[in-house]
Amino acid sequence: MHDKVEGSWGIDPVPERLRVLGALDTGLLWGNLGVSLLVIVAGAALVPALSLPDALAAIVLGCVIGNLMLAVAAAIGADARVPGMVLLRAPLGRRGSYLPTGINVLQGLGWSVFELLIIATAAAALSDKIFGFGARWLWTLVFGLVTLALAWMGPIGFVRRFVRRIAVWAVPFAVIYLTWWALDGADLRALWDAPGKGGLSVWQGADVVVGITVSWIPYAADYTRFSRDRRGSFLGTGLGYLVPDAWLLALGAILVLSRSLSDPASQEAAQRHLRSSRCS
Repeated sequence: MHDKVEGSWGIDPVPERLRVLGALDTGLLWGNLGVSLLVIVAGAALVPALSLPDALAAIVLGCVIGNLMLAVAAAIGADARVPGMVLLRAPLGRRGSYLPTGINVLQGLGWSVFELLIIATAAAALSDKIFGFGARWLWTLVFGLVTLALAWMGPIGFVRRFVRRIAVWAVPFAVIYLTWWALDGADLRALWDAPGKGGLSVWQGADVVVGITVSWIPYAADYTRFSRDRRGSFLGTGLGYLVPDAWLLALGAILVLSRSLSDPASQEAAQRHLRSSRCS
């Protein structure tokens, strides 16, 4: 059976034999989930309204608050051993949980389409530059099949086959490269001393960061129901997502300032560069 091998499971409580994800595995999983273009864009939205020090303060505040909330949701999932939408049956009842479950399915479908289009667009831009053809439709099909394969693995298989073997090396490399590209030739002292233009407070910026982070809460238990214990799921999720979350938000803010991305054309060009870098 597939569930005996990789730990795919339905909505029933996960049995003890499949609760195999420790704090490290959970941290690697959430570290991989935390790397997203959306996070970079959210960080970019904080400046130049905020100065760089204020933007970083908002990022720290928002990440601490948001990841604490996410970690609590993860710990609840580890205790209950059921998916997030099944957890809603306790306060809402079985029928009451149907509406938020349906909304969550639509949200997940929407994000899947959004991310798939971004990946296919990046791959098409890269292949057009290297091989002379774009064929975004082809890349959409290819990465759609890859997505289905990853989903079929289940959370345990995803960690063991993909995160441990591939993502644990590829993701840090991509993030380090993007960081180098953002900082290359930048006058960090000038960026640090430049005042903000106003229109956004530190706490408002922190609210944006919290919103990005807590958007994962409905899905937290889907992964942590396979965790060995509550403590490991809490630490693995909270710290595993916090590191890339804070890093990429700060990278987005620094990127806008270091590359002087004040007009739509330059922002679009930079985003294409980021997408191609991540795809490669």
